[in-house]
Amino acid sequence: AVLCLSSPMRSLYKGGILQNSEFDSGLMGWLVPPGVKAAVNSSQSGNKFADAKNKDQPSRGVYQKIHLKTNHHYSLSAWLQVSSGTAVVKAIFKAPNGAYIGGGAVVAKAGCWSMLKGGMTAYSSGPAEFFFEADGATVDILVDSVSLQPFTFAEWKNHTSLSAAKARKSAVKVVARGADGNPLANAELSLKLLRPGFPLGNAMTAEILNIPAYEKWFTSRFTVASFENAMKWYSTEWKRNQENYSVPDAMLALAQRHGIKVRGHNVFWDTNNTQMAWVNPLGADELKAAMQKRLSSVVTRYAGKVIAWDVVNENLHGQFYEGRLGANVSAELYGEVAKIDANATLFMNEYGTLEWALDLTAMASKYAAKMEQIRSYPGNAGIKLAVGLESHFETPNIPYMRATLDMLAQLKVPIWLTEIDVSPKTGPYQAEYLEDVLREGYGHPNVEGMVLWAAWHKHGCWVMCLTDNNFTNLPTGNVVDKLIAEWKTHPVAATTDADGVAELDLVHGEYKFTVTHPSLESPMAHTLTVDASSSALEHAINIKV
Repeated sequence: AVLCLSSPMRSLYKGGILQNSEFDSGLMGWLVPPGVKAAVNSSQSGNKFADAKNKDQPSRGVYQKIHLKTNHHYSLSAWLQVSSGTAVVKAIFKAPNGAYIGGGAVVAKAGCWSMLKGGMTAYSSGPAEFFFEADGATVDILVDSVSLQPFTFAEWKNHTSLSAAKARKSAVKVVARGADGNPLANAELSLKLLRPGFPLGNAMTAEILNIPAYEKWFTSRFTVASFENAMKWYSTEWKRNQENYSVPDAMLALAQRHGIKVRGHNVFWDTNNTQMAWVNPLGADELKAAMQKRLSSVVTRYAGKVIAWDVVNENLHGQFYEGRLGANVSAELYGEVAKIDANATLFMNEYGTLEWALDLTAMASKYAAKMEQIRSYPGNAGIKLAVGLESHFETPNIPYMRATLDMLAQLKVPIWLTEIDVSPKTGPYQAEYLEDVLREGYGHPNVEGMVLWAAWHKHGCWVMCLTDNNFTNLPTGNVVDKLIAEWKTHPVAATTDADGVAELDLVHGEYKFTVTHPSLESPMAHTLTVDASSSALEHAINIKV
């Protein structure tokens, strides 16, 4: 899925603000770090590239001095190769204030070209540097087809809006016909959106079972829920062989009453510090037996009742199960869950991939490699996998976020943002940054759902609350409500033409159409689901008297 090519593709945006982006003019415009020897070489096909030879660590590539502009997003792309084995190559900016900012990273290989996509945001203007670096290996860094393209915030936002309109709306042709099959000219149509098509959810806590105001606040906004902790192993079997599902059962029943779909979070959690005291000392055979019991118990109980499972949560940062049961244990667990609940989507849920340009444990190329390992494991062909990106942000790097979504879209499976929050460390910018993240997710055509991680507790939230303890919105909650309203906006009335046709631009979702016409004794109601396939069809509303 993550391509490694014999020849790199051409520079995007003709290199943007970078000089000599494809090295056709030697090293013009590029600089060589001290202690590094660099030259421009040619491949057998005649492609020219920069080759920086290193004797020490960290290994460095050629670099360029640039000028950054205030309040601009910069999209970065480059093709990289190393002289031997594999190495993680990072793209780093030295900002005008001297700070080092990560722009992205990729696992580069010998013998073929890998694409690094990323970027950064400049909040001040001035001279800067842009360079490549490899940690942990002394390798030559080969670079080609580099691009750095600036966008004003307004340009970026406009592209996001256009992309959202294309991904989330369809032009729909509705034809109203009477009982005799003839078109109803000048019929009045009124439209009501019953349920938005794009899934927007939040984390839910057990307190919802006893606080009607919490229930009302949650269920009037969200169409998806993830239980913050209630379905986790440590919540259902804190003491060995003493299982208790009463809380998640009750929460599921509440969600079902309101038509809210539930994500199964989670079957296992792979980090060391989330294991129960009784699980830690188990030997391999006992651990396998306990895990088999847990998997069978929770997945069988909720199969067909949840839309998804986070199977091995935080599978890249955590190694608890792999360390004890071998490198293939996660792939085996995905297969086991799929056998019990074939209809649920199975997510690889991970943090850092989208949030941190230099989280080298969970970077896009490593995420994709892990998913390929799960997908290609014997017996796993055809299981319904999905990308789950937790999205726990501080100051979001929006160009890097978009680039990472583009890279992971190559896996050709659904992508969800599963645990969205923005740290209060961002102070007065928290709500603004939350809006940026939500708009970027909604505007990306490969994102199929988003879940906030704003689970309410009386004693406070994990990182981000949307309301106070009276369920009155905080600024973050106002952002969410504003976007929910905006993303539901649609024409509420239309009149058919002489052929009984009304053409409407509709956000995806389930609609109630009510038709009023002099030939009808009373208005007639009809439901219609609008989705990505709707534009290609002519939707007939046949009135049966």
